[in-house]
Order: sequence, then structure tokens, then C-alpha cells
Amino acid sequence: MAETAGLLLAAGAGRRFGGPKALAVLDGEPFVVRALRVLTDAGCAPVRVVLGASAEEVRALLPDSEAAVVAEDWESGLGASLRAGLRALETTAAEAAVVHLVDLPGVSAGVVRRVADKADEDTVARAAYDGVPGHPVVLGRRWWPEIAAGTSGDKGARDWLKGRPELRLVECGDLGTGHDVDRREDLPG
Repeated sequence: MAETAGLLLAAGAGRRFGGPKALAVLDGEPFVVRALRVLTDAGCAPVRVVLGASAEEVRALLPDSEAAVVAEDWESGLGASLRAGLRALETTAAEAAVVHLVDLPGVSAGVVRRVADKADEDTVARAAYDGVPGHPVVLGRRWWPEIAAGTSGDKGARDWLKGRPELRLVECGDLGTGHDVDRREDLPG
């Protein structure tokens, strides 16, 4: 894997969940810590964690508070978090970024490694689970300005990814579920 950064989007308020999902706990581990571990175990470096709701509380859980990036306009949606994170990575030497969401406890380091395999500045790749596109998404550095300029609301890079001839879907259904946790009843049991 080329020098590939990890970008963990963890800014949301989790309104349907009843609080920020970054602070949710599964098997004794906060979601933000779990997702950060997945990225680092997969070899992503550096890793940046985009915060918004309860930023100071979430930052306190990070082993390195310098990894935190606060998206001041996080309430406008996922697009704001993605923009803030990509801008924070511009000062690094990373050739690509693995964009991961904090509410995906079924994504393992193996999934991240598989999707990021052979990543470079031109990469556009995304995990698929039984053929259904999901996360994480790997974005080559070449695309960061274009993506940051085109994000808005809660779509993140969804519209940008649609119909991209460069997009490579990487099947990961054998390694994880890719299911997100929107409500407390969605927590694995």
C-alpha cells in the first residue's frame, strides 16, 4: 500500500441514534476508538479524525489529540466533514486517503487493506458487500480538490462517485458486513 492516509468522519450528532455515534460503545470500546484502530491496524498513516458534535468529548478518547480536525460547519452535513478532512490531509505526503465512517463497526482492518491495496494518487475505489457499494472509499490525492469543491449536504462524495469510469468496486462481503448503525437497535448483538 502506498502512503495512504486514513480519514475518519466522526462529526455527526447522531440524532436518530440519540447522541453522537462516535461516543457509542460496543464491546467496551467507543466507536471512534474502534474505527481509528481499524484504520491504523490496516496501515493507514497519518490518520485524521473529523469531529463536530461533542468534539471535546470525542477528542479526549483519541490516543493522539493532534489527529483531530474540527469541521466548524459539521451541522451542514457529511460534505462539510469530508471537505475539512481532505483539506487537513493536503499538508501530508499521502498519495491517497481511505475515507471511513465512524458508524460501521462491521468494517475490519482486512476490508481497509483490501480496498486500499495498490492505492495511488489516481485511485478511486470503494468496498462492496455482496455487490452493494459501501464504505470505506479510497480517494487518490489527484481528486481531493475536485471532491472538496463539489461536496454538499449529507451526500459526501456520493454524487461525485456516481458513474466514475475510474471507480473500482472491491468485493469485501467475505470480510465484513459494511452495515451502518443508525439507531441503537442496529447495534450488533
